[in-house]
Amino acid sequence: MKTIVLAALIATAAAFAPAKQAATTTSLNSFENELGAQPPLGFFDPLGLVADGDQEKFDRLRYVELKHGRICMLGVVGYLVTAAGIRLPGDIDYSGTAFSDITYGWEGSQQVPVAGALQVFAFVGFLELAVMKDITGGEFPGDFRNGALDFGWDSFDEETKLQKRAVELNQGRAAQMGMLALMVHDKLGNVENFFPN
Repeated sequence: MKTIVLAALIATAAAFAPAKQAATTTSLNSFENELGAQPPLGFFDPLGLVADGDQEKFDRLRYVELKHGRICMLGVVGYLVTAAGIRLPGDIDYSGTAFSDITYGWEGSQQVPVAGALQVFAFVGFLELAVMKDITGGEFPGDFRNGALDFGWDSFDEETKLQKRAVELNQGRAAQMGMLALMVHDKLGNVENFFPN
């Protein structure tokens, strides 16, 4: 009787034990050693965008990731600076609307006069079409120096260059998540507790 009870207890316990699962990964052997494939995720491609191993597609996506990361780094800093009350001196238009009259976040973007918003749009378009382009075939995707700017980059050894690129990539990823969080919480009204007008 004791043996039957013991066998039943073992069987019951075995039913709740985690089943051993086959190792699954989203990494692709051809990109698992690329810059940005870091613990704990490794190479993370849950949608399988580069599952075919196409290097050209991977480079294009990396270029876009870097560009969005750079834009979001500027966006987070801009959001925090304006939320802290720091504004340009003077007026934003000829009717006397001062920069200090415009708040921050979504509400502030709606307070900018249409002509000013169009100027910002035109400037960003100019940067996108004429300035921020890889014209000379840079060292890596997202290298926009084009033989004009260096800031000492060429004096670094390869390991330092790789480390600095990894730092930029990770900061850009964090800034993208931060910008998304700021926009969502601003829209929900949660940011006003931290940055009163």
